[in-house]
Amino acid sequence: MPQLIDVLVGDFEQAVLTGLAQPQKVIPARFFYDRRGSELFEQITQLPEYYPTRTETALLRAHGEDIARYTGTGRTVVEFGSGSSAKTPLLLSAVRANTYVPIDISGPFLADAAAGLAKAYPNLKVLPIAGDFTQPLRLPDAIAADALLGFFPGSTIGNFAPRQAIDLLRSFAATLGEDARLVIGIDLRKNPRLIETAYDDAGGVTAAFNLNLLHRINNELDGDVPIELFEHRAVWQDALGRIEMHLAASRDLSFEVAGRRFAMKAGETIHTENSYKYRPEEARLLARASGWEPMAAWCDADALFSLHVWQAQGRKLEP
Repeated sequence: MPQLIDVLVGDFEQAVLTGLAQPQKVIPARFFYDRRGSELFEQITQLPEYYPTRTETALLRAHGEDIARYTGTGRTVVEFGSGSSAKTPLLLSAVRANTYVPIDISGPFLADAAAGLAKAYPNLKVLPIAGDFTQPLRLPDAIAADALLGFFPGSTIGNFAPRQAIDLLRSFAATLGEDARLVIGIDLRKNPRLIETAYDDAGGVTAAFNLNLLHRINNELDGDVPIELFEHRAVWQDALGRIEMHLAASRDLSFEVAGRRFAMKAGETIHTENSYKYRPEEARLLARASGWEPMAAWCDADALFSLHVWQAQGRKLEP
């Protein structure tokens, strides 16, 4: 059983209280991922409407040897936001990794996934870290001398506004070191209808995933949010290049969280997630602005999703 390193900071209450007090109420998307939220997200990845997972998996399977030519082999793989690590074995095999460091905010879910992977690959050293990868993290001392390969799949980078994404990717470069490589999935701009259905599936799994935030508030923060009076909404914002998820109040209501009272008007929303979609040239600019140099990129035949290999730029003198 891999030993779990837990570096989580308990800021859920503070983030919820701060976000609900804003004129446009908001809860950061990273708090989707308690155990139930993680389980629901894994269900989402299997939905027919949700193209990113199956498309990225196909790209990893088709281009594993190509990726290894750019990254080299034998690097320790550090995955940011590992979830179930379902796609990870394709990369681990392609680059012939001996050590894997999965990082995820949901400690119990991470522990289960890491244990399963360690059992399936007994020669692989698995060093899981329960933590928020958007905050500074210290990697295990055991890999201090290793050449590192970051893995950031699933278009998670789209959850961050471009300026935040640049800061995050810079922090990845700092964490991984000057000789690092990064394999990253980036969702592409496409027909907005395809995007909206991916975030509002017919079976209601994404709605349950979104509403689970309210269940978590009630369970963990002594809340009395009337969950039945909220509905899931997914809206494409073309000018911003992003899909937004909201929880909308169906009528005027009020509720209490951690001893504080909040009120909402009918139609008012809690903004829970953004997912930015990029054009190929925007993805290259994102890399260079954040301390990475694009090495290679692949996309599917329908141009739905892209997979990239970047190299850390390292310290260099600029004019």
